[in-house]
Amino acid sequence: MMSPQTQPAFGVRHFRAEREADWQRLEQLLDLVENKSPRRLTNDDLVELPRLYRATLSALSIARETSLDASMIAYLESLSTRAYFVLYGCREPLGRQIGGFFAHGWPAAVRGIFPETLLIAALFLASAVAGYFLVLSDPAWFNAIIPPEMASGRDMNATADYLRSTLYDRPKEGGLEVFATFLFTHNAQISIMAFALGFAFGVPTLFLIASNGVLLGAMYAAFLPKGLGVGFTGWLLIHGSTELSAIILAGAAGLHIGRAVAFPGTRTRLAAAGESGRRAALVMIGVVIMLLVAGLLEGFARQLITADGARFAIAAAMFALWVGYFALGGRRAHG
Repeated sequence: MMSPQTQPAFGVRHFRAEREADWQRLEQLLDLVENKSPRRLTNDDLVELPRLYRATLSALSIARETSLDASMIAYLESLSTRAYFVLYGCREPLGRQIGGFFAHGWPAAVRGIFPETLLIAALFLASAVAGYFLVLSDPAWFNAIIPPEMASGRDMNATADYLRSTLYDRPKEGGLEVFATFLFTHNAQISIMAFALGFAFGVPTLFLIASNGVLLGAMYAAFLPKGLGVGFTGWLLIHGSTELSAIILAGAAGLHIGRAVAFPGTRTRLAAAGESGRRAALVMIGVVIMLLVAGLLEGFARQLITADGARFAIAAAMFALWVGYFALGGRRAHG
């Protein structure tokens, strides 16, 4: 009769003998991919690789459940991990990854959150209108919304001549460019936070977008009644057509995650959040790029171009560029 000490050893030897050929073959294919190139694999190798991976996972599962040799379990875990990254890891060259992102990844992700984008855009505009009428009805709200040190005299008591000079004169220390810098920094922070807090069912995201809209509306309350609404709009949109679009997309990305968490449908909350999170992350990578573009426009074009017509032309061109890119980008190649 076989003793208890010899039974496990026999089991390990028998288990290994039945499957070791597959493990060695998988290891050979992985070495070929990792040390040389995936292109060295033949068509038969490409068909064989997933089968060997599944067989190794099955062996690992059995080894764990039956508490076989610990060194064998460690070996199978390492082999399975290597095979996973070869099969499912992204091994495309960096240039191709970047090209794929711009060619179809980013615009497709933006199209995937279109309903949330419409909702966030409507909320932002409604909040701006509310902020405008709130400050117009009671000017004391202006200082409650915009800190006096940032406004630097551009408030409800400022004269039309002074406000006009901040729009069209060369930038001076403490001029409207201070507000532009603040607004850009503030908008970048709002964008990141609106996305990051989306997991909380989207509620903080909605609040942040609304507060940003109110701030913009408060500034309009200082300029518009003095006949400077067109000038302020041109000054704002030369970079704001990109910057505000980025904020709206960031808010939509956060809301997309929040909606998936709140209403996962037939999926688990974790699965729904994971799927929406991957799409939203692609959008946010693009948002960072948009904010960088807006920063260049704010730092150069806004200060060098003072004619309203030119400012509106640049703003319209940038907005049309973004809309066209997001609406049409990658459709032909990827449907």
